[in-house]
Amino acid sequence: MSTHHHHHDGDLQADLDKLLHTAARRRQSLRWLFAAAAAVPLYGCGGAAGETGSTVTGTTSTTTTTPATTTTAASSCAVIPEETGGPYPADGTNSSNGKVANALVLSGIVRKDIRWSVAGASGVAMGVPLTIRLKLVNVAANCALATGATVYLWHCDRDGNYSMYSSAISAENYLRGVQEADADGYVTFTTIFPGCYDGRMPHVHFEVYPTLAKATSAANRVKTSQFTFPLATLNEAYTATGYSASVANLSRISYASDNVFGDGTSLQMASMSGDIVNGYVADLTVGVSL
Repeated sequence: MSTHHHHHDGDLQADLDKLLHTAARRRQSLRWLFAAAAAVPLYGCGGAAGETGSTVTGTTSTTTTTPATTTTAASSCAVIPEETGGPYPADGTNSSNGKVANALVLSGIVRKDIRWSVAGASGVAMGVPLTIRLKLVNVAANCALATGATVYLWHCDRDGNYSMYSSAISAENYLRGVQEADADGYVTFTTIFPGCYDGRMPHVHFEVYPTLAKATSAANRVKTSQFTFPLATLNEAYTATGYSASVANLSRISYASDNVFGDGTSLQMASMSGDIVNGYVADLTVGVSL
C-alpha cells in the first residue's frame, strides 16, 4: 500500500485494530464503535475497502452492527480521566522566563502540523514522524461526535524538552497546536514522536475546549488529560537516531510507577499503526462531557 493510501485509509483500520486489541476489557466500547462504523464499508484484512472489494464487507457490517443500537451507548463510553497539565502547559496559567507563557493566543497556533514554530519563531522539531488522531465524543450525549469541540495539544521534543520553557528551546513554540474537531469528531496533528525524559512514561498533554472560539483562554477548558503509547511502540521508536537518552530513561520507569498512568491506562493508551520508516499513527477516542 502506498503512503498516500496508508494515511487516507487509516480511520477504520485504526478503529478496527483498536477493537481487536482491547476487546476483552472494552466490549461495550466495541459495540459502540462498530455501530458508528456501520455507515461506512468495513476493511478486509490488511487493506482498504476499495482494494479488497465489497465482498468481505456487505454481510459482515450488517450482521455485526445491527444489534449494536444506541441503547448500549450510555454505558459504552467513559470520560477520559482528568490529569495534571504539568509544569509546561503554555496555556496562560503560569510563567516562563519572567512572562506569562500562552501559546493559545499566538498567531498561527491553530494548525495541524505542529513541528514548526509560529509567530516569528523559526525552529523545527526533528524526530520520528507521528500523526496523532483524537476522536472526540460527548459522553453527556450518548457519545455523539463532538464536532466543533477543540483540542490544544502539546508534548516534549525528542530530547525531552518543552518549547517556551526549557532553556535550550525557550524561544520556540513548536510541538504545540490547537485544532477544531471536524464533522467526524476528529482532530489530527502532524508531529514527531516525543522523547522519554527521566521520571515519566512518554506522554502527550491536551486540553479540550467546547469551541474554537473559547480555546483562547484556559478558563474555558472542560478537560485536561494525557495519553501514552504501547511499550512495544516505544521500544521500537526509540531505536531511531536522536532518541538514545529516551532508551535509558524508559528503562527506569513503568506505567505502574508513573505518577499519571499508575492508576491504569485503559482510556489513555493510544492505538498504534505504522513504523519508524513511514511514521507512526496514534489513535485515541477521547470521551468528554460537554
